[in-house]
Amino acid sequence: MTTDTRLDVLEDLIQQTVSPNALEVDQQGTFPRASIDALLAAGFGGLISATDVGGHGAGFAEASAAVRKLAAACGSTAMIYTMHLAATAAIETFGPEDVRRDIAAGRHLSTLAFSERGSRSQFWATMSNATADGDHVILDASKSWVTSADEADSYVWTSRPLAADGPSTLWLVPANTKGIVVDGPFDGLGLRGNASSPVTAVAARIDRSMRLGPDGGGLDAALTHVLPWFLVLNASGSLGFADAALAKALDHLTSARFEHLDQTLADQAVPRGRYGRLRVLADSAGALVADTCAALTEGRADAPLRMLEVKAAAAEMALEVTGEAMRIGGGAAFRRDIGIERHFRDARAAGVMAPTTDALYDMIARALTGMPLL
Repeated sequence: MTTDTRLDVLEDLIQQTVSPNALEVDQQGTFPRASIDALLAAGFGGLISATDVGGHGAGFAEASAAVRKLAAACGSTAMIYTMHLAATAAIETFGPEDVRRDIAAGRHLSTLAFSERGSRSQFWATMSNATADGDHVILDASKSWVTSADEADSYVWTSRPLAADGPSTLWLVPANTKGIVVDGPFDGLGLRGNASSPVTAVAARIDRSMRLGPDGGGLDAALTHVLPWFLVLNASGSLGFADAALAKALDHLTSARFEHLDQTLADQAVPRGRYGRLRVLADSAGALVADTCAALTEGRADAPLRMLEVKAAAAEMALEVTGEAMRIGGGAAFRRDIGIERHFRDARAAGVMAPTTDALYDMIARALTGMPLL
C-alpha cells in the first residue's frame, strides 16, 4: 500500500469514526476508544514499524501528514497517536520482537512516561529510581502526566540508571505491572479525551530484559530516537488545529451576512485581511514542518536545529491562529457545536507540553551559541 493510499484510507476512517465521535470525546472527556481501535485495526498503529515485523516502515513526512489530519478532526485522538508513535520509535530500536510485532499488528498501544513531579517539565532530569533485584528491576516513581495512562498497554519509562554513569535509563513497562497506579482521571481545558493522568510506581517489578538501550543511555536514546518523532508530530498536531480553525473561520467569513448591507464578513477588509494573515502564518509553519521532515530523513546537518525549532514555531502559530479565528468567528465561535473553541483549547496544550516552548527557545539559543543543549 502506498503513502497516498494509506492517507486515503485514513481520510475515510476519520470521516466514518474519528469526526463523528470528536464532539462527545471533548465534551465528556472520554478516551476515544472507538477511534483508536479503528486506527489500530486499519494498520496505523504500525505506521512507522519496520516491514520485517509487519509494519509499514513509513517515515516522518507520512506520519506528520497522518497526525495533522487526525488533529484537525480530534485533538485527543491525534495526541494519543503521537505518543504511541514516539514510544514505538524507541521500541523499534531497542524493544523485544514480540512487542514490535504486536504493535505492527495493531494489538498494542504504547505511550511515553517521561515527565515527573520532581523535575516538572524538565523530563531530562530524571528523579525516579530503578533497583536491581536478580533478573528483575524494581521501579519507584511519580510520573506527573502520562497520556493514555489507564488505556495504554505499555509505557516507555525513564528512571535513574541501575549502576552505570549517565542521567537515565529507558524501560518498556507493561501497564498492568503490579505496583503501577494511575492517579485519577483527566479533566482539563483541552485535549480532554487523551486520558492524561499522573502515574505512580511503588515497588513495581519488571523483567531486566525490558531495558531499552544501555543502562545510563536513556537520555541519549530519548534525544536520538524519541524526541525527533515527538517534536515533529506534536508540531503536526498544531498544524491540524490551525487547519480546522481556519476552515471553520472561512466558512463563517463567507456565510455570515449583514443583511442591511447585502454583504458577508468576507466583503469587509478588516476580517478578510486578518484571515489572510493567518493563512500565511499557518502555511509558514507548515513549510517548516515539511522541511524538518526532509532534514531528518536526509540526515542533513541542520536537522537537530530544525527539530528543536519545529514544535516551538508550530505551537506559537496555532495559539495565534486559533485565537484570531475566535475573533473572526465572533459570538458563533464560542458555541461548542461550531468547533472553533475546541481547537482553540486544544492548541493551548502544545506550548506547555515538555519540552515547553520556552525551554525549546533556550535550547535553540544554546545550540546556536555552541553551548551544551541541556
